[in-house]
Amino acid sequence: MNYVAAALFAVALLHTFCAPLFLKAAHKSTRHSGLLHLLGEVEVVFGFWAAILLMVMALVDSGEGALKYAETRNYTEPVFVFVVMVIAASLPVLTAVMRCVETAARRLPVPTPVAKAWLCLSVVPLAGSLVTEPAAMTIAALMLAPQVFHREMPERLKYIALGVLFVNISIGGTLTSYAAPPVLIVAHTWGWDSAFMLQHFGWKAALAVAVNGTLATLLLRRHLRSTDTLGGAAPARPVSATAIAVHLVFLVLVVVMAHHPIIFMGLFLFFIGYTQAYQKSQDRLIIREALLVGFFLAGLVVLGGMQQWWLQPIVSALEPKVLFFSAAALTAITDNAALTYLGSLIQGISDQAKYMLVAGAVAGGGLTVIANAPNPAGVSLLRGNFRDGAVSVGGLFLGALVPTAIACAALFLL
Repeated sequence: MNYVAAALFAVALLHTFCAPLFLKAAHKSTRHSGLLHLLGEVEVVFGFWAAILLMVMALVDSGEGALKYAETRNYTEPVFVFVVMVIAASLPVLTAVMRCVETAARRLPVPTPVAKAWLCLSVVPLAGSLVTEPAAMTIAALMLAPQVFHREMPERLKYIALGVLFVNISIGGTLTSYAAPPVLIVAHTWGWDSAFMLQHFGWKAALAVAVNGTLATLLLRRHLRSTDTLGGAAPARPVSATAIAVHLVFLVLVVVMAHHPIIFMGLFLFFIGYTQAYQKSQDRLIIREALLVGFFLAGLVVLGGMQQWWLQPIVSALEPKVLFFSAAALTAITDNAALTYLGSLIQGISDQAKYMLVAGAVAGGGLTVIANAPNPAGVSLLRGNFRDGAVSVGGLFLGALVPTAIACAALFLL
């Protein structure tokens, strides 16, 4: 089953690279367009192949064995990402962040559209250390969509902006010990608190984020669109201060209870009830988009749970400096939290190796859609703004190369 699981994992990776081809075929087909469009959804890929894996396990082993394996996986992160995406993308939360960004943009000594783009690419990713990376990704993507990812923006520059956003989100959550999934998953085991993260990771990440955001803004500045819309929608309706305060309280409580799914799901149900009771300050909740991202991550949990047999020997056999670059490269083909989790299982791993593993994992978190947990959220929200309604895997990889190199330099050399 280990070999079968590895083979299916490889097929799933290949499928993610071929997803745009399925979407193109869906537009040409009349009989199977629905199925082809479904297979062209990047968020569906890992969930689809995870289901295939469970079916194979049921046939080869037993239905009881497959069920036991599925039930022993930890799905807290997929559920949490779903909940925090919906709340963070709600109109009151976006309005609060947008007002803060606009206020700061007017005070910067540059044109307001340029200042807003820089703040969304630099400051909002760092805010992910407080509100978690999925929330920062959701907020940044929705605010950048009408200003950067519009039709007049050259496709090449869109991929540069997307690559910078993904890399900055990945490293921008390392100022605390609870916001970035690859840090969160090892923090308790290795005794890393927020003070440790700020001292060893945070200031280096903040420097790299600022450099990446500044370079990207300079490239984008001639094509930026001045707009006050959210996600390309119509101008936002008036939102009461009370609704903003209530939504922010829900967001904070969910973040604080990130390790307790029963509690944050209960809070989410109360949140849904509140949005239904006070609809004047609400807009459409992104339930569908968030569900797709949660499905993607849950599929990754199921498929990734059987890759330890080949990943762990690789991680444990490498010298710390080699481990840094190996982790950054491996992150392109597997979730960075899965890598650091495997590292936490290694007995007697040195402090230097711990740092290099996590630093490499977060530095490479923008190279592909599956490299970092919030990336599928960004793709889900922005892919409609790209050609053929799909994000090219190769385009994202090339767009993320330079910001990844800058992140690697900051975390490895400083």
